[in-house]
Amino acid sequence: MNDRDKIVAPSLASGGVPDPTAEYLQRASIPPTLLPTPKPILVVMDLNGTLLYRPNRRNATSFVERPYAKRFLQYCLDTFHVVIWSSARPQNVQSMCDQLLLGPPIPGGRDRGEIHRRVLAIWGRDRFGLSKADYNLRVQVYKRLQKVWDDPRVKSSHPDAEYGGCWDQSNTVLIDDSLEKARSEPYNLLRIPEFFGNDAEPGLVVPQVHDYLNSLCYQSDISSYMRTNPFQMKEDYKLEPPEEK
Repeated sequence: MNDRDKIVAPSLASGGVPDPTAEYLQRASIPPTLLPTPKPILVVMDLNGTLLYRPNRRNATSFVERPYAKRFLQYCLDTFHVVIWSSARPQNVQSMCDQLLLGPPIPGGRDRGEIHRRVLAIWGRDRFGLSKADYNLRVQVYKRLQKVWDDPRVKSSHPDAEYGGCWDQSNTVLIDDSLEKARSEPYNLLRIPEFFGNDAEPGLVVPQVHDYLNSLCYQSDISSYMRTNPFQMKEDYKLEPPEEK
């Protein structure tokens, strides 16, 4: 690893290194309970290394899609509330989103532009609160979910917002390949194996994430469930055949 590849800690001006609050840990320690019906959940989705791979840093407009990534993102937008949050620069985030959300349609898919408009927010490196100096360095960034929960548009998207309903650790999942980025809310992380551009990737990673997300909808508190039942890949996983109509 050369000096260009070294990741350094953020400065105090960028918020330093976070830890989960005592309140967060206490709530996550409560035993999980099952709900009789699914509830709304907020999915905070990473891009590079999770749904896409950028083989050449100098070419920020060419990406390899993870198998099933486009269909999975469409499913999430159909089923959940979605925020996209990447540590890449905004222009690179836009290029990745254009490929996933505005690119060639998937078989049986709908208008890509309509799907793009349903994303609650698309955030890049400019949404981490980094100092000007840190922004241009390879600093470790942290996806503090409180920033997402406090965003006015995201906050108002909760189906029961007018009655006091809100997004919080009980109903939010962060999908990311980095454990460290979820340091402030570790039990809301669905850690996905990092994608390096293998279009014949074994293990059917994305379909397994799809199934796990569906199970989270039935949990009274996502953080308490994920603390004791984190996402794990199954070696013998098989896709269910489509139902006959």
